[in-house]
Amino acid sequence: MNETVNIRELNELIASKSNFLSLIRNGMHQRIVGQKHLIDSLLIALLANGHVLLEGVPGLAKTLAIKTLATLVDAKYNRIQFTPDLLPADVIGTLIYSIKKETFEVKKGPIFANFVLADEINRAPAKVQSALLEAMQERQVTIGEETFPLDKPFLVMATQNPIEQEGTYPLPEAQTDRFLLKVVIGYPTREEEKEIIRQNIYGALEEIHAVVAKSEILDLQKLVEKIYIDEKIENYIVDIVFATRDPQKYDLKDLEDLIDYGASPRASISLAKASKAYAFLQGRGYVIPEDVRAVCHDVMRHRIGLTYEAEANNITSDEVITDILDKVKVP
Repeated sequence: MNETVNIRELNELIASKSNFLSLIRNGMHQRIVGQKHLIDSLLIALLANGHVLLEGVPGLAKTLAIKTLATLVDAKYNRIQFTPDLLPADVIGTLIYSIKKETFEVKKGPIFANFVLADEINRAPAKVQSALLEAMQERQVTIGEETFPLDKPFLVMATQNPIEQEGTYPLPEAQTDRFLLKVVIGYPTREEEKEIIRQNIYGALEEIHAVVAKSEILDLQKLVEKIYIDEKIENYIVDIVFATRDPQKYDLKDLEDLIDYGASPRASISLAKASKAYAFLQGRGYVIPEDVRAVCHDVMRHRIGLTYEAEANNITSDEVITDILDKVKVP
């Protein structure tokens, strides 16, 4: 009975906070035509205190999306263009000797921001990628002998271009696991494309202003943590993840030769967190199976290793996830 009361109170509290989300969404749509999935994914990552890896061809408003979000939240935004000659110090910062003070001083890098765009992350070598991913995981940066906590909220949106792979350094699977979501962005519709043309030819983009304070985002993150997940939903999440490790047990024998390795425990955590954030976006204080299914592809597609046989048959991780969702029993 207490659970029912708590959920009811939580629903009311979420409804009272929904105005913040409406303001952010409206602000995003003022600058970005379409791309609802991109906008929702950024909001899920922000509410769940995670990071996003975006894959899409150039010109799909990836940079504009996170820059707009940073403006709406009144937060600091930095963009890092990843190139083959980039060094870890160019990302996290370094020690610089001051002749005047005769001592070393810390010069902080662009990672010290609330919203960081790691543009074309696969164009920089592994040591640079590692420096960024360590900051993402630990939420702190060590320069010399000093350790600096990163400001909250902290969200990294890394982008990858799926077409030009020459001269790139693909992110190892163990490192892509650090991203809460991997989102694949597609082209706009015909109507959206016409609207984009009109916006860029007949008038400048609308000016936007901050609508939410950083402290309010932190309050929303705490509220999302309180969203209720029933044990049946927990079992459903675990079943989905375990089906990637032992397909035969879930009547998915055909997938045994297609999956090289299954998702890690971090996938279960991420699926639960993202489901909570998605439920919040729907105005609910509890998670239902549809929430899990809605975020499953984005949470899992970069956490499943496919065999050579799967790649030879052009089978994608998305197709594997769809098969799993079709077979695993829904509570």
